Amino acid sequence: MPTLNHTHDPQSTSWVASAQATGADFPIQNLPLAVFRRAGSHAAFRGGVAIGDQIIDLAAAHAAGVLDGLGAQALAAAAEPTLNHFFAEGPSAWRALRHGLFDLLHSSATGAKVDSLRSCLVAQADAEFTLPARVANYTDFYTSIHHARNVGKVIRPDDPLTPNFQWLPIAYHGRASSVVMSGTAFHRPHGQAMPPGAKMPVYGACARLDYELEMGFFIGTGNALGEPVPLGEAEDHIFGMCLLNDWSARDHQFWEMNPLGPFLGKNFCTSISPWIVTMEALAPYRVPAVERPAPEPQPLAYLDGAANRAAGGVDVQLTVGIESAEHRARGLAPAEVSRTNFHHQYWTIAQMVTQHTVGGCNLQPGDLLGTGTISGPTPAEAGAMVELSRGGTQPITLAGTGETRTFLQDGDTVVLRGWCEKPGAARVGFGECRGQVLPARAR
Repeated sequence: MPTLNHTHDPQSTSWVASAQATGADFPIQNLPLAVFRRAGSHAAFRGGVAIGDQIIDLAAAHAAGVLDGLGAQALAAAAEPTLNHFFAEGPSAWRALRHGLFDLLHSSATGAKVDSLRSCLVAQADAEFTLPARVANYTDFYTSIHHARNVGKVIRPDDPLTPNFQWLPIAYHGRASSVVMSGTAFHRPHGQAMPPGAKMPVYGACARLDYELEMGFFIGTGNALGEPVPLGEAEDHIFGMCLLNDWSARDHQFWEMNPLGPFLGKNFCTSISPWIVTMEALAPYRVPAVERPAPEPQPLAYLDGAANRAAGGVDVQLTVGIESAEHRARGLAPAEVSRTNFHHQYWTIAQMVTQHTVGGCNLQPGDLLGTGTISGPTPAEAGAMVELSRGGTQPITLAGTGETRTFLQDGDTVVLRGWCEKPGAARVGFGECRGQVLPARAR
């Protein structure tokens, strides 16, 4: 687990003036990575690092020779069209790139290499993004006890929490090919559903389309087949985190998931934000894992450890907004429908990695793991519409327009935002993850 160092100093500033803007997501203490190119160009995609409202073009920075030694090696890998090679380089390379760029971006930095780096900046407004890594495998967990109870009350009112939830991080293997970049629109999916009281299912467009507020994390270094990752080493295999929206066709999902789990209800689209915030940047925001007072089940030995109990959580503030067609027509901001925090998750990211590999599964650089829906203990902290509307029985009202929703309508855009902020530390943001629902295709 990364520890605090000079790159976390909240007093540090950059010669990139926008990095000091009030409420900025990308100060010098952050330096997240993405893959981008100038919008509308035919240039190859390349790695980039955010600083204020600018992007450091890592391919240009590598060509300019702004870093030496291990930093130069890491820069070369991070400049590629995907970050998989860079992920595989491991924590020492990740740190060398972050620290090298931090030193060059600092307001006190001078010299020829700083001048060269200035010429490598591209405005974020002029960029377009693609997936930061080649995602060969995608696993989605189910780790919020509040979400599990809320959804369980819809599906199994008399027994909402499954017996295994408090014993292990539950997950299913998702569809890697339908993971898409923020801003990608998708069509409402078709599938089977069993209407209440019906004796046979019906086929058609999803009637209960939902979002799920999640975070994703990318595997850095993998593990060999047959070699589990111990809990104390799990975070050495995690590069960083992003925002993730696990779009869900609830009517299809609830019909198909017994006994094997989600299939068509989850495989049509998963959106992620462009920027990956490194675990090192998140070091000031580590918090204890969720406390489990007796007589609640305690984690088995392989999922328990003092370090995980003390700092396994991450304090990330999260919001969900819905922008309807009416919001866009009137120039209104998305209506905030939920506000919660990632530190509520019952299972930590380290426990997810360890559980994933305990049977010998080999994780690979660029694998994407979703945390599952993030919900807090109060109704306003619910991370999905199925919770907010109590299974579609209680409509919610959208601020600004007065429209109501039980589930998403065609034309709706969902906007996820996340950031870390507290006294004595620099704000670290994730940007946003957005996606728009298009009408179902004609059949």
